[in-house]
Amino acid sequence: MNSQFGLMNVWTQGDLVTKAVALLLIGMSLASWMVIIIKTLDVLKYKKVARGAEDFWHSEDFAAGLAKLGSDPANPFRQLAIEGREATAHHRNTKAHLHDALDVSDWVTRSLRNTIDEFTSRLQSGLAILASVGSTAPFIGLFGTVWGIYHALLAIGTAGQATIDKVAGPIGEALIMTALGLAVAIPAVLGYNALVRGNKGVLQKLNRFAHDLHAYFVTGARVSSAGSPANVVPMKKA
Repeated sequence: MNSQFGLMNVWTQGDLVTKAVALLLIGMSLASWMVIIIKTLDVLKYKKVARGAEDFWHSEDFAAGLAKLGSDPANPFRQLAIEGREATAHHRNTKAHLHDALDVSDWVTRSLRNTIDEFTSRLQSGLAILASVGSTAPFIGLFGTVWGIYHALLAIGTAGQATIDKVAGPIGEALIMTALGLAVAIPAVLGYNALVRGNKGVLQKLNRFAHDLHAYFVTGARVSSAGSPANVVPMKKA
């Protein structure tokens, strides 16, 4: 025998507004989980790429280092290396009367910064969805609850029966909407915080790599860390 209360009863007995709220919350949940899964895979991929970026500096020349970064055009470390090389080559080919007005350090810095900014924009895409879902889902669920309680009270008033068994069922069903809103919002908030932390780690490694690239293209050698200056061999120019 089927229960007269529960999720299915909320759906079958609910009006258009109740069903619309439920569908909206389900859609928001699906969207947030899609973003969480896709962006988590991206962060894991970029962290793996970042771990291999150190091999770039242990290459005989720039071409060999670029080969170690792979051929994936979406690799941000590879994009940085290519952008830095192109910026340096452009500066060298600038005509004499303009060359005096250009500073190679500023030019390379600007080129690398533009690449990092573009990657940051791609990396953070989708986080606005999680932030919106996390902040609005509880209130949408609360609206569904208020709407459900209102209609439950109207039905009870019309029937003229206000006993606890007549009140508890409809009110409890209405509160399901609040629970559903929280169930949608909590994963979105946790996923947002985890992705922001993961993105921050990737960007820190990318900025460090860009700093070393800047030193390489301007001075000819990477800025060695204090603990391991002898482990890095300056590469030949591309």
